[in-house]
Amino acid sequence: MTLICVEEHAIDPAIAGAAGPVLAREAPYMHAQSSSPVRPGPGRRPAVALPEALSLGVDLGPDRIRRMDEHGIDVQIVSWTSPIQLVPGDQAAALCRAANDRLSQAVAAHPDRLQGLAALPWQLPAAAVAELDRAVTELGLRGVLILGRPGAGFLDDPAHHPVLERIAALGVPLYVHPFHPVPQVQQAYYAGFADKVTAELSLGGWGWHHEAGIHVLRLILAGVFERLPGLQVVSGHWGEMVPFFLSRLDDVLSPADTGLSRTITETYRAHVWVTPSGMFHRPQFDFVRAVVGLDRLIWSADYPFLHLDGTREFLDELDVTPEDREKITHRNAQRLFRLDGG
Repeated sequence: MTLICVEEHAIDPAIAGAAGPVLAREAPYMHAQSSSPVRPGPGRRPAVALPEALSLGVDLGPDRIRRMDEHGIDVQIVSWTSPIQLVPGDQAAALCRAANDRLSQAVAAHPDRLQGLAALPWQLPAAAVAELDRAVTELGLRGVLILGRPGAGFLDDPAHHPVLERIAALGVPLYVHPFHPVPQVQQAYYAGFADKVTAELSLGGWGWHHEAGIHVLRLILAGVFERLPGLQVVSGHWGEMVPFFLSRLDDVLSPADTGLSRTITETYRAHVWVTPSGMFHRPQFDFVRAVVGLDRLIWSADYPFLHLDGTREFLDELDVTPEDREKITHRNAQRLFRLDGG
């Protein structure tokens, strides 16, 4: 069984350092993630401690490949989880170029094991279009990942339309990944608890997943997919809550309300691909299979933030046909990212 994992990350220290002052101001609660021990619930796999994950994420060489070998992962599609949109504008384009060059070099060194998604200077739409073109057509990267919001707002803002238009024209996917929520929302909804509780409720426990789901819904409701029928996006963590409310959204927001030509569910099924991001929970798999379908499910382990153990074991235990197993483990990814053999 070939296994391609599509939400696997790397850390760029230069971007992280340049974004640090803004991140410290907008999300000071993040420090609790690295200062508190990882204590999973009964029977659950622990997340990788953040300092260790950051250390592992810097590596794009033999150690990463060795860990893939240990857990039966054939290919990782690697993306940067360093918040380039928080970097001062006069540094963003150059830092993106350097990061994408480094990722391209890692892919060239291990072309049968690694592929990559580009980082873009989202705060500079014209520069983002230029770097997108370079990253895809010259460097051979397979798509784009956005970490959180492109700035104060979301990608449905008309300022970002040229970037989305070019992504669609190039035929590569956009991975909509979560990050810290809007500061005012974080304060109103998630603050006021012990440091660890506030941090995780704001971030990986709830808040950033909810915001990433809102990001995709805004693209749908703003008519972005109607204007750009070729645009395809990937949504991790089983769709960032959205699949579980698609029927409710259709009940209260019909095409007569939204002005769209299709229901929200129909648009979602035509433009969104879902991946588990290492959340190997059987009820969520069963629900997404029923609502979204296995033709739009691709696999991921969320390395280095989650451990790779259990990845193949979970897949081996699924009650799916051999054809469907091939779809979710590699054929859907080959098709979406236009990998050889897809």
